[in-house]
Amino acid sequence: MSTHAQAYTPASILALGYDAGFDVSVAARSPLQLEWSTQLVATAAMVVLVVLGGMLLLRNRLDGTGSGSNQSMVDRQEFKTDREKICELVDENGGRMKQSEIVNSVDWSKAKVSRLLAELEEDDQLTKLRLGRENLICLPGHEPPASKSTDGSDGS
Repeated sequence: MSTHAQAYTPASILALGYDAGFDVSVAARSPLQLEWSTQLVATAAMVVLVVLGGMLLLRNRLDGTGSGSNQSMVDRQEFKTDREKICELVDENGGRMKQSEIVNSVDWSKAKVSRLLAELEEDDQLTKLRLGRENLICLPGHEPPASKSTDGSDGS
């Protein structure tokens, strides 16, 4: 058995591959040609992604389903103070509400509601009227007529 290694030239390697039935067209290409085809495929894929992203963005803006349309409504509700929420709740109920109804309408303790109502009354944003063992909470101008005195001042 011979220990001599046979030297192959690029032409002889191509001839061997061709004789064995292999596709030598890939091997015959230069490395520069392979690099350009890879870059071309990558560039085409990026162009397709940019076009698809642009179409989705345009569709969302035309439909009004973008995150900005619903987000502003959520932001306004999230940033209301507790005092504003109470005033709005009383206003939605005709300007008058019993304190116990307010407590049942919100997820706060009785103590927190009582403290907020006291602060609002101090700032003249609402009136607390004692009715037996309950308080009637009224926005300005919604107090019952019996709670006002005859000389034009309120009963407090």
